[in-house]
Amino acid sequence: MSGSSADPSGEPAGEPTSDRAAKRSESSAGDPRGTVAVRERLDRVEDPELARSIVELNYIDAIDVDGDRVEVKFTLPTAWCSPAFAWMMATDARDEVETLDWVAETRIELCDHMHGEEITAGVNARDGFGETFPDADGDVAAVRAAIADKARVARQREAVRALLDAGVDAEQIVSLVRSDLTITGDEAHVDVGGLSVVVDAAPVADYLDRVTTSGHVTGAGDLLFLTPEAEPIPAAELDVVQKRSRLATVNMGGQGAVCDALHRARHGADGPDGSGSPSLDESEFGESTYDGDVEDFTSTWTLSSDD
Repeated sequence: MSGSSADPSGEPAGEPTSDRAAKRSESSAGDPRGTVAVRERLDRVEDPELARSIVELNYIDAIDVDGDRVEVKFTLPTAWCSPAFAWMMATDARDEVETLDWVAETRIELCDHMHGEEITAGVNARDGFGETFPDADGDVAAVRAAIADKARVARQREAVRALLDAGVDAEQIVSLVRSDLTITGDEAHVDVGGLSVVVDAAPVADYLDRVTTSGHVTGAGDLLFLTPEAEPIPAAELDVVQKRSRLATVNMGGQGAVCDALHRARHGADGPDGSGSPSLDESEFGESTYDGDVEDFTSTWTLSSDD
């Protein structure tokens, strides 16, 4: 859908512009320019450190829709945010916008970043991360995979805690498979030996989304909860796995809280939404030392003797 190749008439190859305009009108009632539809797609793009929407975090500076062409400008909390993370958000934003069938061309601009020009040029040229940063140490795909798995582990802690609070014991929890869980509205129904236990759907559904996306739980008979290494959990070790999962939460949340505070500071004392309040509850998190290195990122899954 890049629209980079044109036919002799000047229209992008493929579907005529008039047809794309008609589709936009049909799918964006009350949104004639399509801005709302674009923002809805961008809402699916996450800051990998916070695992939260870049729209919710107020990273989006501008959305400009000109017919079937869309330009999105965004700014990160600091000018030195990880190039790999910035690249992921920029490419994800481009790809999400281009799922709209009326969009022929998308341009993404990363503003006020030390590598903004390179990332903007590389993403819009559809180059790879390695082509844009030939001296980079490591592949952005490895960073993406490590972050996704860290998010899975962090979300598992909250889901397991919800079940423990509801009275489900460790033996029952580690034996649960995908078919034992049903999400209905605001409730998660868990089949425990023929007895249905009902808990708040939010933490369980969030975890299920992560573990399904990561490919760890795909079949009805797949174990629902796993160790950080994706192995079955012995019931006697569930508490240890919970402690390890907490490290993932602290590591991601602590760094995210710092970025969140920096972003609010960049918008002034009252923050981007004028509330003066952080969009993260920083009291939940401890100090984070994660600097974007994959080895450092994954090494925090190992408990120290103090734990």
